[in-house]
Order: sequence, then structure tokens, then C-alpha cells
Amino acid sequence: MIDRETIRLFRDIGRDVFVAGLTSSHGGNMSIRDGERIVITRRGSMLGRLGGDDLVEVGMEPGAADERCSRELVVHRAIYAATDAGAIVHAHPVHTIARSFAADTITPADSEGLYVLGDVPVVTSAVTIASPEAAIVLAEALREAPVAVLRTHGPFARGESLEEAFMYVSVLEASAQVLDLLGR
Repeated sequence: MIDRETIRLFRDIGRDVFVAGLTSSHGGNMSIRDGERIVITRRGSMLGRLGGDDLVEVGMEPGAADERCSRELVVHRAIYAATDAGAIVHAHPVHTIARSFAADTITPADSEGLYVLGDVPVVTSAVTIASPEAAIVLAEALREAPVAVLRTHGPFARGESLEEAFMYVSVLEASAQVLDLLGR
């Protein structure tokens, strides 16, 4: 049973991700981990309008409830297995994605981006959505960085909380916009 506080947390952060323009109406996904328990957004959920029915509780190993989960569950599990993350936010911010087509690293020019993120790795996978290969390259990149971008698909950020992971995605998108304005 997913408690009210967890539902509220997902609802609030999901709304923040959507209102900030970091994903489309049905794009992106989020999860939290508590030991062997993961709570993740369901497949096809709208981050801007999450409710209790939009969250699914699963374990670290595949199980029957996986069918309801975001397709990116394989990536979330790999990141949790490789890091000490307590939460993951994945979104589709357009400036960050556009930069991922040509860059292997996104280096912010702005002070906040440099301080909070430093160099952000951009990783490549032949299949970008919900693939075991994407899970491996993202988990590896996120061992060292708080956020990594899957080329053409968007950032995955890990944090102690959903709020922290959201911050990394938000700061990255702001930094990408600054770089665009500077013509870099």
C-alpha cells in the first residue's frame, strides 16, 4: 500500500516537472527506492496530474506488477543497483535533448550549472527507450554524476529524494538554455 505522503510527494514533484516544461503531457517517469521496494510511475501516466492509481510498487527483481510500470523500470532498477540513489527523475527537456544530438558532454557556462552539475555525460544506446543497453550505460554514468543524458531521449537524474533529482534535471535544462542563448 502506497501511503498518502508518498502520493503527495509524487504529485507535487510531477506537477513541478510538467509546469517547468521539462516533459510533454505523458512523458517522463519518476521513482523512489526504500530498500528492496521501488515506487514508480505507471506506464502512460501524466506527471502533471499524478494520483495514487498512477504509482506502482515493485521490487528490485522482475515481478507481476512490472506490466503496469513505466517502461523505463529496467533503467531505474539498474541505476538503483549501481548507486546509492533514493530517487530518480527522467524527463524530456527540449534544450537538453537537442544538445545531446551533437555533444558527448554538456558543460554548463552558468555559475549554478557549473556548481551543481559540473560536466554532464551524454551516453548512447542503440535502443533508447527501456532497453537493457540504456540501463547499463546510464547506471555506469550515474555512478559518478548526479545526472546523465541518454542521447536523443533525455536526462536521468538520481538523488536522495525526488526533489533533489528534479533539481538536477531543472538546473541542466536551464544551463542548456543559457548555452543556446550564448550560441555555444
